[in-house]
Amino acid sequence: MAEMIRIANAGGYWGDDLNQFRRQVELGPIDYVTLDFLAEITMSIMQKQRARDPQAGYARDFIAQVQETLDLLIDRNVRVITNAGGVNPLACREALVAMAAKHGKDLAVAAVVGDDLLARLEELNNAGASLDNMEDGAKFAAVRERVSSANAYYGAWPVVEALASGARVVVTGRCTDTGITLAPMIHEFGWAADDWDRLAAGIVAGHIIECGAQSTGGNFTDWRTVKDFAGIGYPIVEMHADGSFVVTKHKGTGGAVTVRTVKEQLVYEMGDPRGYITPDVIADFATIQLEQAGRDRVRVWGVKGRPAPPSLKISAAYTDGWKASGTLIISAPDAAAKADAFAKLFWKRLGLTFAATHTEFIGHSACWGPLAAKVDAPEILLRLSVRDHDRAKIEAFSKMVPAVILSGPSSVAVTGGRPQAQEVVAYWPALVPRDLVKPSLVTHEGQRALEWPTPLLPIGAPAKLPAIQWPRAKGAAGTVKVPLARLVHGRSGDKGDTANIGLIARSPEIYPWLVKTLTASVVKKHFKGICFGKVIRHEVPNLHALNFLLEASLGGGGTVSLRLDAQGKTMSHALMAMEVRAPKALLAAAKRGDAADGTVAKKAASAARRQR
Repeated sequence: MAEMIRIANAGGYWGDDLNQFRRQVELGPIDYVTLDFLAEITMSIMQKQRARDPQAGYARDFIAQVQETLDLLIDRNVRVITNAGGVNPLACREALVAMAAKHGKDLAVAAVVGDDLLARLEELNNAGASLDNMEDGAKFAAVRERVSSANAYYGAWPVVEALASGARVVVTGRCTDTGITLAPMIHEFGWAADDWDRLAAGIVAGHIIECGAQSTGGNFTDWRTVKDFAGIGYPIVEMHADGSFVVTKHKGTGGAVTVRTVKEQLVYEMGDPRGYITPDVIADFATIQLEQAGRDRVRVWGVKGRPAPPSLKISAAYTDGWKASGTLIISAPDAAAKADAFAKLFWKRLGLTFAATHTEFIGHSACWGPLAAKVDAPEILLRLSVRDHDRAKIEAFSKMVPAVILSGPSSVAVTGGRPQAQEVVAYWPALVPRDLVKPSLVTHEGQRALEWPTPLLPIGAPAKLPAIQWPRAKGAAGTVKVPLARLVHGRSGDKGDTANIGLIARSPEIYPWLVKTLTASVVKKHFKGICFGKVIRHEVPNLHALNFLLEASLGGGGTVSLRLDAQGKTMSHALMAMEVRAPKALLAAAKRGDAADGTVAKKAASAARRQR
């Protein structure tokens, strides 16, 4: 049994830097490379591709990546796991085998199949799976005839079987981002299906590296402290058999791996931190412990887990009408006033009612809306958007955008032709009992059905967290009004129509003040005009963090939304721009925390010396 394995991530989405695959393999010793290609909407796109061509429906870019790295993969005995198979893992496997044979290589490729449920929806309904929307309870019958894709989220265990077959490359369909990272740990260390704490540690490791460079300095709040974005290194996990691990990157690459960069990725797209649900285990993010263990090395340990749920999540997509967006550039003087006047005259001239309309002033207030500071912009890109089930209305909108350019205020420039109508493909999440969906494995020996080894046990509640004695800030007396960003850093993302904002105190002294000051009601009030649902707050004391879920904040979310920032990526900064009155001593503590980020903790340095 291995004592430690190195797992490198080379891509967090379809469209990520294709060069990182070979770079991760050639820059240093690694055992596995993982790549995540899939998002909810990607599956529907791939279904349409396969409908036109039975041999399509997977990420063709991946074939080229393997081809360019084939020599190194074989010479260095590196194995690859990816969900690039999309809705056609079999065709992806065949393309890889054929490509390798063309280059005189025998490449062992395994495909995990069975997650595609599009042809089984009626069968699942008849077996008792309602497939109703798991978030709002809407009935599946309302969208059944418009469903274009439906895939169950698999976890690590089918991939473990694929690795046991000897495959050098494993391609899956809708496997979870974390599952493709957990699988090699189970395979190498022999972890049991009910070893909940170690499985949860693997899930946390997968969550940290699943988004590529986003954990190594990319998209980081304190971006000015990060060196060499152009040469940024992608993440590597050094996982030990006991479930502890180190997050790092190849030496000599750009970016940074610090406690803060890792914390920001941990709070990204998080729901309830005490119940991070996967098909393999429920991980408790409130038990994670972190420390800086060296330059660009963060040690993680202490993760706890609970039994996996009895159901698998289904990600379905269905057609939901049409949308279009048109833009015009409007210059100074008085760009904002002219843009506002132009938008009003446009909607009045159009004279139609749509399911949804949206007006944005890019360069002025597009991302933050009413929260944006007033600026005298030299130019504004006016963005007008509509959504409706009647395509004729969308076409009328498209014709009107260029038709009024000379009818309103001055200094309007053309930015393109008529907007094009786009079909809206909406997201439908549902649950299905695990025993109704079984995976299969395809290798050179043929296809065989697999069973789920995960025991079905009561999930239970998370254990009570120990009380923490927070240090008191020392420094000058009195308070001062400052932007919240002086005291916290953070990141935001989307969970459907819900925006997730994770804020992290810049030092432990700040956390009790943050808990007391930044309540759910305060955040709800701050996002007036953006958040139309309730705000839920979760405390994550081990990370010195608060996680806020802002419901009905993204205009429907995903492809349904007409917002420029449909995934809420900028909303953490909208919250951090809020002015607060804080003790001066906390500002001093924040500065000390800023200076300490990336430096090795004394106890970690002592442990490193003992290991040497």
